[in-house]
Amino acid sequence: MARILVAMSGGVDSAVAAALLVQQGHEVVAAYMKNWTNEEGIPGECPWEQDIRDSRAVCAKLGIELRVVDLVEQYRKRIVDYLLEGYRAGATPNPDVLCNREMKFGVLLHYALEQGFEGVATGHYAQREDAANGESYILRGADPNKDQSYFLALMRGDQISRALFPIGNLTKPQVRELAREYDLPNAAKKDSQGICFIGKVKMSDFLRHYIPDSPGDIVDVHGKVLGRHPGLHLFTIGQRKGHHVASPIEGIAYVVVGKDLAHNRLIVGYESPDTPGLYSTGSTVGSISNTRAPLPERVLVQPRYRTPAVPANCQYLSPNRVQLTFDSPVRALSPGQVCAFYDRESPGGTRLLGGGFFEECVTR
Repeated sequence: MARILVAMSGGVDSAVAAALLVQQGHEVVAAYMKNWTNEEGIPGECPWEQDIRDSRAVCAKLGIELRVVDLVEQYRKRIVDYLLEGYRAGATPNPDVLCNREMKFGVLLHYALEQGFEGVATGHYAQREDAANGESYILRGADPNKDQSYFLALMRGDQISRALFPIGNLTKPQVRELAREYDLPNAAKKDSQGICFIGKVKMSDFLRHYIPDSPGDIVDVHGKVLGRHPGLHLFTIGQRKGHHVASPIEGIAYVVVGKDLAHNRLIVGYESPDTPGLYSTGSTVGSISNTRAPLPERVLVQPRYRTPAVPANCQYLSPNRVQLTFDSPVRALSPGQVCAFYDRESPGGTRLLGGGFFEECVTR
């Protein structure tokens, strides 16, 4: 049996993960990552105090220790600064994906190893596969509606080998049922939503707290001025709402198709496969974090969470940068978004090969 540190969030998934490990006979300690307290008063709900209370109640029920690990400073440097720098540059960063590599399986894993634990467990809906050659891989979770392997795409091989996902072979209804069977005090708690560890805070409110508005023109793909925007950082490619520009064609809405950073212009076009900038036939992907073997020439690419993976040709441009050519055009790619690679040769294309960041997109 192993000595395992469980990342406890206060939610039902991590609670059941801890309960399963205890039932299996492991020596289990829980850790609540105190990453954000919203002392700056950004509008929204930051439920960290309630989450700690819920975590304590769960640990008391399971008879295990709870440690509150203060990671506020590291979270600001590794996640918040990355988020703000990305939006200032016109990109669309994903803090949830980076949080797993930098925080749960970065700072927290380092803490766990220093404290004599063998690994870190989380409540992710994902699975780990240990190959005969000694390498460890991440597989999609058994529940296709909850699979969270996409959020683990940037993890390195050494992190994966220390990661445990106790509920990855279960569906969400099964996890809820186990929570009731174990009589966990948070069995009926609703799933959390919002920015990773920050809570129910609107991204626009969060960004406006740090990045001042910079109004500019909204134009169509021909350059015609249609309105004004409060700041390019508040919009992303493919966005249908929030730009407040009504389409003159009934039933066909305007969507964001580009950002002209040089002239501070937001570009909108009709929701159509023929609209310039809305669909990409390929993209470069950089800063790749992948398994020890190079990516194959044919991969499955998932551009966003809950978006189906698409087949693509993959050609290396440098050791950690590739050129992708999609078999079919992909809607609304934006620089800064995370690209997850899956092995098309694995059963059902479920094996995660790694991930990187979309850079330049080849659009129609």
